[in-house]
Amino acid sequence: SVPVQEPFSLSHGTTTLGFIFQGGVIAAADTRASAGGLVACPAVHKITPIHSHLVVTSSGSGADCMLWERILIREIRLYELRHKRRLSIRASAKLLSCMLHPFKGTDVCVALTLGPRVIYVCSDGARLQGDIISVGSGSPYAYGVLDGGLSWSLSKEEAISLAREAVFRATHRDAYSGNNFLCLTSRWCCSASFPLPLLIMSHYAFWMPNAARLYIRRCV
Repeated sequence: SVPVQEPFSLSHGTTTLGFIFQGGVIAAADTRASAGGLVACPAVHKITPIHSHLVVTSSGSGADCMLWERILIREIRLYELRHKRRLSIRASAKLLSCMLHPFKGTDVCVALTLGPRVIYVCSDGARLQGDIISVGSGSPYAYGVLDGGLSWSLSKEEAISLAREAVFRATHRDAYSGNNFLCLTSRWCCSASFPLPLLIMSHYAFWMPNAARLYIRRCV
């Protein structure tokens, strides 16, 4: 088929992250879906539990990400039914990488998160493992917060607070990320959900009066 030329490109972005600490793995993301300057949807769930030991965070074209997540769930379930055992996380990442490679260039990025592993899979077939991974247009800002505050000895509450701070800082600077903060921990239950605009308002309410007083003192 002949590819259809788009009249203009619709910019989009997100902020998703995952990291390992002594209590397990944290997966966090914002909920904004953007199409150029339009906020297409403010309540997109970018964190998808696959089964009890595996969760996926997605970045890129929203429709493509949702499609590949459903395909991955189907293939893993079929493997379990055929072989009577669960597909390993590394094998799941390799399976997704092989399925995505023929469609490279479609701007799909997925991070597979489990127990002691966080694996990044891209639509070009790249597959990388690390202790801390952030994907999306807001990831440079999230990395800045995570690199400065992450340590192995964090408690669960401290890890959730760090993930929230990283997503908050990213959404504050990145126009394509925002709305709400979602965080999943052990058993992939939603451990934290917070409207980011309220967090931003409380942040400014804290430091803006001090900045105003400092400005008045300097003028005087």
